[in-house]
Amino acid sequence: MLGRFAAASLLTALLPVSSVADGGSWAPAPAMRDGHAAHAVVVAGGSILALGGTGTNGAPVSSVERFDGRRWRLETRLPVSGGLNATAAAAIGSRVYVIGGFEGTGNMPSALVHVYDLATRAWSQAAPLPSPRGGHAAVVLAGRIHVLGGGNSVSTLAYHSVYDPEADRWTRAAPLRRPKGSPAAVVLRGRIYAIGGRSGHTDFGDLEIYDPTADRWTRGPSIPPRGAAGAAVYRRSIYVFGGESQAAGRTLADVLRLPPGAQAWTKAPPMPTPRAFARAVTFRGAVYVVGGSRLTASSHAAPGLRVVERLNLP
Repeated sequence: MLGRFAAASLLTALLPVSSVADGGSWAPAPAMRDGHAAHAVVVAGGSILALGGTGTNGAPVSSVERFDGRRWRLETRLPVSGGLNATAAAAIGSRVYVIGGFEGTGNMPSALVHVYDLATRAWSQAAPLPSPRGGHAAVVLAGRIHVLGGGNSVSTLAYHSVYDPEADRWTRAAPLRRPKGSPAAVVLRGRIYAIGGRSGHTDFGDLEIYDPTADRWTRGPSIPPRGAAGAAVYRRSIYVFGGESQAAGRTLADVLRLPPGAQAWTKAPPMPTPRAFARAVTFRGAVYVVGGSRLTASSHAAPGLRVVERLNLP
C-alpha cells in the first residue's frame, strides 16, 4: 500500500490541469445553524436550501435551512424519522424533490421521494425511485430530474433514472459507463456532466457527458480521482470543488475549472476549508460551497461543518 506522502505525490503527478490559476477570490459567508455533511443543497425560491445529512457530531440532522443572502434560518424539517444521509435534491419551480438516500447513519437505502413546496410550506410524496439508493447525484434537464449512480446496501450502481413531474413517473435512460457512488453532476448547454465518484476503495476521475437526444454517454477530459466532490456551473464553465481522495487519505481543497470548449481542466483558487461533500451552487453572482466534512472514510456518519464559503469570480 502506498504511504500517505507517496499517494499524495502520485495524485499531484497525475494532475491533468494547467498550473495557471484562474482569477477569483474566496470569502467567508454566514455559517449555517447546524453542521451538514452528506447532505443536499439546491437553489429554489430565490434562496439556497441545505437539507439533512449529518451534523457536527456525526449524528443525523433533519433540519432544512434556508439562506436568503444574509442569514440562515430553519425552513422546515425532513419528514423522515431518523433523518437521511447521502440523499440528493432537485428543484423545479417552487417544489424541492428530496430523492432517496440512506436512512439515519446506516447502509439501508430508501426509494422514497419527498416533495417540499416552498409556496405552501407543505410536504407530500412523489412516485418512488424504481429502486432504492443513496450517494447518487440529481440534476434537472428540460424539466425532468435525472438521478445518476449511487449505491444500495450491496453494490455501487450505474443506474440513470429520469423523473417526469407532469406524469409523476420514472423511466430508464442510458446508464453511466461504469457503476459509481458519490459523483458530482451539472447541466450545461443541454447536456449532463457526471464527474468523478467512487466504488469501494477506488476513486474515479472520469468525466462522462450525456446527450439526451442520442441517449448516450461519451468521455470528456478527466480530473484527479475523487469522490464526494461538489460541482457548479458559472459563466459557461464547470467548476469542481474539493472531495475526498481515498488513495491519499485526505479531503481536498483544490478547485478545478473546465472552460467552454476546453480539452483540459485548469486550476482555480483552492477552497480555504478542505472538505468532502462540498455541495456547491451558483447564487447571486457567486458560487457558494455549503457545509461538508473534513474527515475521510466516514461517509455515513461524517461530522458536518457549519462553514459556508463564497467564490467571487471576475
